[in-house]
Amino acid sequence: MKRSVVLAGAALLALLSTPGYAADGLQISPKVTSVTIETDEGPVEITRQKNDMQLIGGVLQPMVPVAGVHPVGELEVLEALQDDGAAVVDMRTMEWRVKSTIPGSIHIPYTEVAMRLDELGCSGAQGAWDCAKAIKVFAFCNGPACAQSPMAIAAMVREGFPADKIYYYRGGMQDWQVLGLTTAEDMF
Repeated sequence: MKRSVVLAGAALLALLSTPGYAADGLQISPKVTSVTIETDEGPVEITRQKNDMQLIGGVLQPMVPVAGVHPVGELEVLEALQDDGAAVVDMRTMEWRVKSTIPGSIHIPYTEVAMRLDELGCSGAQGAWDCAKAIKVFAFCNGPACAQSPMAIAAMVREGFPADKIYYYRGGMQDWQVLGLTTAEDMF
Protein backbone atom coordinates (compact mmCIF):
# COMPACT_ATOMS: atom_id res chain seq x y z
CA MET A 1 0.00 0.00 0.00
CA LYS A 2 2.86 2.40 0.78
CA ARG A 3 4.15 1.85 -2.76
CA SER A 4 0.78 2.82 -4.24
CA VAL A 5 0.79 6.02 -2.16
CA VAL A 6 4.24 6.87 -3.51
CA LEU A 7 3.21 6.07 -7.08
CA ALA A 8 0.04 8.11 -6.71
CA GLY A 9 2.11 10.94 -5.22
CA ALA A 10 4.57 10.79 -8.09
CA ALA A 11 1.71 10.80 -10.62
CA LEU A 12 0.13 13.76 -8.85
CA LEU A 13 3.40 15.68 -8.85
CA ALA A 14 3.86 14.95 -12.56
CA LEU A 15 0.34 16.13 -13.25
CA LEU A 16 0.83 19.29 -11.22
CA SER A 17 3.95 20.15 -13.16
CA THR A 18 2.05 19.87 -16.45
CA PRO A 19 1.38 23.28 -18.01
CA GLY A 20 -2.16 24.53 -17.30
CA TYR A 21 -2.67 22.70 -14.00
CA ALA A 22 -0.89 25.11 -11.66
CA ALA A 23 -3.55 27.78 -12.21
CA ASP A 24 -6.41 25.32 -11.67
CA GLY A 25 -5.82 24.60 -7.98
CA LEU A 26 -8.97 24.37 -5.88
CA GLN A 27 -9.41 24.61 -2.14
CA ILE A 28 -10.18 21.42 -0.23
CA SER A 29 -12.13 23.28 2.46
CA PRO A 30 -12.57 26.97 3.29
CA LYS A 31 -9.26 27.05 5.17
CA VAL A 32 -7.31 24.19 3.55
CA THR A 33 -5.60 24.17 0.16
CA SER A 34 -3.43 21.12 0.74
CA VAL A 35 -2.73 18.32 3.20
CA THR A 36 0.75 16.84 3.59
CA ILE A 37 1.01 13.25 4.74
CA GLU A 38 4.12 11.37 5.75
CA THR A 39 4.90 8.08 4.03
CA ASP A 40 7.90 5.77 4.37
CA GLU A 41 9.27 7.38 1.22
CA GLY A 42 8.79 10.95 2.46
CA PRO A 43 6.09 13.60 2.50
CA VAL A 44 3.31 13.72 -0.10
CA GLU A 45 1.21 16.85 -0.55
CA ILE A 46 -2.44 16.21 -1.41
CA THR A 47 -4.05 19.02 -3.38
CA ARG A 48 -7.21 19.45 -5.39
CA GLN A 49 -7.08 20.31 -9.07
CA LYS A 50 -9.78 21.24 -11.56
CA ASN A 51 -10.66 18.45 -13.99
CA ASP A 52 -13.30 17.67 -16.62
CA MET A 53 -15.45 15.59 -14.24
CA GLN A 54 -16.24 18.46 -11.85
CA LEU A 55 -19.37 20.52 -12.36
CA ILE A 56 -18.19 23.36 -10.11
CA GLY A 57 -15.22 24.52 -8.04
CA GLY A 58 -16.49 25.12 -4.50
CA VAL A 59 -15.08 23.46 -1.41
CA LEU A 60 -15.75 19.93 -0.20
CA GLN A 61 -18.86 19.60 1.96
CA PRO A 62 -19.14 17.34 5.01
CA MET A 63 -21.04 14.05 4.67
CA VAL A 64 -23.41 15.23 7.42
CA PRO A 65 -24.08 18.96 6.97
CA VAL A 66 -26.33 19.18 10.08
CA ALA A 67 -26.43 16.77 13.03
CA GLY A 68 -29.11 14.12 12.57
CA VAL A 69 -29.15 14.25 8.76
CA HIS A 70 -28.54 10.92 6.98
CA PRO A 71 -25.94 10.70 4.19
CA VAL A 72 -27.14 8.56 1.26
CA GLY A 73 -25.92 7.28 -2.08
CA GLU A 74 -27.45 6.51 -5.45
CA LEU A 75 -29.22 3.30 -4.40
CA GLU A 76 -31.09 5.10 -1.63
CA VAL A 77 -32.02 7.93 -4.03
CA LEU A 78 -33.40 5.36 -6.51
CA GLU A 79 -35.50 3.82 -3.71
CA ALA A 80 -36.74 7.28 -2.64
CA LEU A 81 -37.88 8.04 -6.20
CA GLN A 82 -40.30 5.10 -5.82
CA ASP A 83 -41.45 6.01 -2.28
CA ASP A 84 -44.70 7.99 -1.95
CA GLY A 85 -43.56 9.14 1.50
CA ALA A 86 -40.38 10.75 0.16
CA ALA A 87 -39.36 13.56 -2.17
CA VAL A 88 -36.06 13.79 -4.03
CA VAL A 89 -35.41 17.53 -4.10
CA ASP A 90 -33.13 19.34 -6.52
CA MET A 91 -32.02 22.33 -4.47
CA ARG A 92 -29.97 24.00 -7.20
CA THR A 93 -30.81 27.17 -9.07
CA MET A 94 -33.06 26.91 -12.13
CA GLU A 95 -30.05 27.46 -14.42
CA TRP A 96 -28.53 24.15 -13.24
CA ARG A 97 -31.80 22.19 -13.12
CA VAL A 98 -32.63 23.01 -16.74
CA LYS A 99 -29.25 21.64 -17.87
CA SER A 100 -29.75 18.26 -16.23
CA THR A 101 -31.48 16.75 -13.20
CA ILE A 102 -32.50 13.46 -11.64
CA PRO A 103 -35.72 12.22 -13.28
CA GLY A 104 -38.65 12.34 -10.85
CA SER A 105 -37.04 14.96 -8.62
CA ILE A 106 -38.89 18.12 -7.65
CA HIS A 107 -37.31 21.56 -7.70
CA ILE A 108 -37.09 23.76 -4.63
CA PRO A 109 -34.08 26.10 -4.91
CA TYR A 110 -31.94 26.42 -1.80
CA THR A 111 -32.87 30.11 -1.57
CA GLU A 112 -36.60 29.26 -1.36
CA VAL A 113 -36.82 26.12 0.76
CA ALA A 114 -37.45 27.92 4.08
CA MET A 115 -40.55 29.51 2.49
CA ARG A 116 -41.81 26.32 0.79
CA LEU A 117 -41.79 23.69 3.53
CA ASP A 118 -45.52 23.20 2.92
CA GLU A 119 -44.49 21.28 -0.21
CA LEU A 120 -42.63 18.86 2.06
CA GLY A 121 -45.46 18.06 4.49
CA CYS A 122 -45.22 21.00 6.90
CA SER A 123 -48.04 23.42 7.67
CA GLY A 124 -47.88 27.07 8.65
CA ALA A 125 -45.53 29.68 7.27
CA GLN A 126 -41.90 30.74 7.43
CA GLY A 127 -40.89 31.28 11.03
CA ALA A 128 -43.82 29.24 12.35
CA TRP A 129 -43.76 25.84 10.59
CA ASP A 130 -45.35 22.72 12.07
CA CYS A 131 -43.45 19.81 10.56
CA ALA A 132 -45.00 16.96 12.53
CA LYS A 133 -46.24 15.42 9.24
CA ALA A 134 -43.09 16.13 7.22
CA ILE A 135 -42.12 13.64 4.54
CA LYS A 136 -38.62 12.27 3.99
CA VAL A 137 -36.54 14.66 1.90
CA PHE A 138 -33.61 13.49 -0.22
CA ALA A 139 -31.69 16.69 -0.93
CA PHE A 140 -29.06 17.14 -3.65
CA CYS A 141 -27.22 19.79 -5.61
CA ASN A 142 -24.15 19.71 -7.90
CA GLY A 143 -21.94 17.35 -5.91
CA PRO A 144 -19.40 17.07 -3.12
CA ALA A 145 -18.17 20.65 -3.55
CA CYS A 146 -21.61 22.29 -3.85
CA ALA A 147 -22.91 24.19 -0.83
CA GLN A 148 -26.47 24.77 -2.08
CA SER A 149 -28.17 21.74 -0.51
CA PRO A 150 -26.16 21.97 2.76
CA MET A 151 -27.32 25.60 3.08
CA ALA A 152 -30.90 24.54 2.33
CA ILE A 153 -30.71 21.71 4.86
CA ALA A 154 -29.50 24.12 7.55
CA ALA A 155 -32.39 26.49 6.72
CA MET A 156 -34.91 23.62 6.87
CA VAL A 157 -33.72 22.51 10.31
CA ARG A 158 -33.63 26.12 11.54
CA GLU A 159 -37.29 26.43 10.44
CA GLY A 160 -38.29 23.29 12.39
CA PHE A 161 -37.99 20.53 9.79
CA PRO A 162 -36.82 17.35 11.58
CA ALA A 163 -33.17 16.62 10.73
CA ASP A 164 -33.83 12.88 10.94
CA LYS A 165 -36.21 13.16 7.97
CA ILE A 166 -33.52 14.70 5.76
CA TYR A 167 -31.29 12.52 3.59
CA TYR A 168 -28.31 14.24 1.98
CA TYR A 169 -27.10 12.95 -1.38
CA ARG A 170 -23.69 14.66 -1.28
CA GLY A 171 -22.63 13.13 -4.60
CA GLY A 172 -25.41 15.05 -6.34
CA MET A 173 -25.48 15.58 -10.09
CA GLN A 174 -21.72 15.18 -10.42
CA ASP A 175 -21.71 11.60 -9.14
CA TRP A 176 -25.05 10.80 -10.82
CA GLN A 177 -23.61 11.75 -14.21
CA VAL A 178 -20.19 10.17 -13.66
CA LEU A 179 -21.97 6.89 -12.88
CA GLY A 180 -23.91 7.12 -16.14
CA LEU A 181 -27.36 7.26 -14.55
CA THR A 182 -30.24 8.63 -16.63
CA THR A 183 -30.83 12.38 -16.46
CA ALA A 184 -33.69 14.66 -17.50
CA GLU A 185 -33.05 17.91 -19.32
CA ASP A 186 -35.12 21.08 -19.76
CA MET A 187 -37.03 20.48 -16.52
CA PHE A 188 -38.61 23.55 -14.92
